[in-house]
Amino acid sequence: MSKTISVSTIIDRSLNDVWNEVSILKNHTNWMKDAVNIEFLDEKTQGLGTKMKVLTKVGPIKLFDYMTVTEWIDKKSIGVDHVGIVTGKGKFILEELSGEQTKFTWKETLKFPIYLAGPIGEFFGAPVLKIIWKNNLRGLKDLFENEK
Repeated sequence: MSKTISVSTIIDRSLNDVWNEVSILKNHTNWMKDAVNIEFLDEKTQGLGTKMKVLTKVGPIKLFDYMTVTEWIDKKSIGVDHVGIVTGKGKFILEELSGEQTKFTWKETLKFPIYLAGPIGEFFGAPVLKIIWKNNLRGLKDLFENEK
């Protein structure tokens, strides 16, 4: 069993501006409060096939999330496979609403291992993760607001 979580926000910046920020994967720790550190597992730091080891912290729980970028469509989407303790797929989707507004959607379908309570952990963890990811999107918006 797995749980799909989706959050989105409207950012008052152009699609190019938002893409230029989120396509720099090493900078995700600037706006993802649960991502403590991103380590690239080879020389590739952007694009299809990029492999990362991300130290993630949710409350008292710290774990390494291993990800491989499986989709990279410039100015449209970035998709990853999670292959660590928690498995699944994630995707950022960018949509231009106007010249100065971009919709940013974050979707994750995750499967928790048995020692993190499996389906029960998914059921109770999903609302917590949704709150964390909404806060992360607020952090992304704040990056642009602080530039003004």
